[in-house]
This record gives sequence, C-alpha cells and structure tokens, in this order.
Amino acid sequence: QVQLVESGGGLVQPGGSLRVSCAVSGRISSINVMKWYRQAPGKERELVAYILSGGATNYADFVKGRFTISRNNTWNTLYLQMNSLKPEDTAVYYCNAVSPPKNYWGQGTQVTVSS
Repeated sequence: QVQLVESGGGLVQPGGSLRVSCAVSGRISSINVMKWYRQAPGKERELVAYILSGGATNYADFVKGRFTISRNNTWNTLYLQMNSLKPEDTAVYYCNAVSPPKNYWGQGTQVTVSS
C-alpha cells in the first residue's frame, strides 16, 4: 500500500508562483513513476507531469517551461513548482503513484489563480 497526501494549494494572482507537495508513505520502494494530474470544474482529469524512478521527467505542453516536477532523495515527498501561473491553471491538483499493478491517488489540493 502507498498513501499520498497533497498540500500547498491556495489562491495566487496571475503571474505568481506556488509549490504543491505530496507526502508519500508506505511501500515507497515499489513505486516506479509518480505523476501530477489536475482537474478543473466541468473538465476531465488531465496529466500535468511525471517523474520516473530513475529521475527522468516529462511535461504536458500546456505547462512546459512553467512547471517543474521533482522529488526528494528518499522519494517520500513529491513537488510541483508552478511559475507564471495563469487563470486556466485553476484546478484541483492530484498526486498519483504507480506501483504495478496498482494506482494510488491523493485527495487533491485546490489551486486557484485569480486577481
């Protein structure tokens, strides 16, 4: 089992920055990829970024150059640094861990970008 708890969401002005975190516990050694998803009201959940166990990262086109996914050395915290935020980044952000054959999800943290 893997447990995920997001934190760090909030209200930020357009152009601002925010970092959300995901505390990871349980069978961390079984995780081979960790991801950030987001879901805006009335829209489907979409993949924002992922990081593989070896450290390679990938980003959705709509956040490239603005967001950075990272983790600490022990894998027990996952981060998403968000810069140059836009109103369209407003969503609930979810942490996801893939530990085959299972997928684990956190409860989400709300990010609102508004003036």
